[in-house]
Amino acid sequence: MRKKLSRKFYNRTSLEVAPDLLGKFLVHMVNGIELVGKIVETEAYMGPLDKAAHSYNNRRTKRTEVMFGPPGYAYVYLIYGMYSCMNIVANKEGKPQAVLIRALEPVSNIEKMALLRYQKGLQACSSKEVTNLTNGPGKLCKAFDITKLDNGTDLLEDNLFLLDSSEKQEFEVVSTTRVGIDYAEEAISYPWRFYIKGNRFVSRK
Repeated sequence: MRKKLSRKFYNRTSLEVAPDLLGKFLVHMVNGIELVGKIVETEAYMGPLDKAAHSYNNRRTKRTEVMFGPPGYAYVYLIYGMYSCMNIVANKEGKPQAVLIRALEPVSNIEKMALLRYQKGLQACSSKEVTNLTNGPGKLCKAFDITKLDNGTDLLEDNLFLLDSSEKQEFEVVSTTRVGIDYAEEAISYPWRFYIKGNRFVSRK
């Protein structure tokens, strides 16, 4: 039986939620097709005291407003004005923390993912293209058709949500520094990126 992650699961610090998301499944319904990927890499953003977080110093804007709301909602924003990134709001209301989904292992309806990402079928994709299908935050959003329209989505509903694993998984979790935050001063060195050791779909080893 499939079991969605509960509000209680998300109602913890992002540093607790981020590693616990590894091995869980992200699901997005796209035109009646269920796209499924296993989460293999995440990054925690700890809010007001984290210089890498959009909510650093309690910065509250139209873009970051969803981070201040209840946990278990999608925070989707654009980078470079063109690539979507999906985050999951963590911690209780008023504590603006989030977890970035950095990489997925494709699981179900991979053909549709290839069409969305490369505009060609899976059979026409090289081995490298398959590996690169969802091994980055912008890549996975394109392959899963996740856009700014999904910002503010309740992850307990039926369009965009996360599932627990129905089987016990054994893997080693690597904790290391986050990617692409050169502006964040001392926060650059925080070991708040987590990934499944040895998984081929991790964005950066």
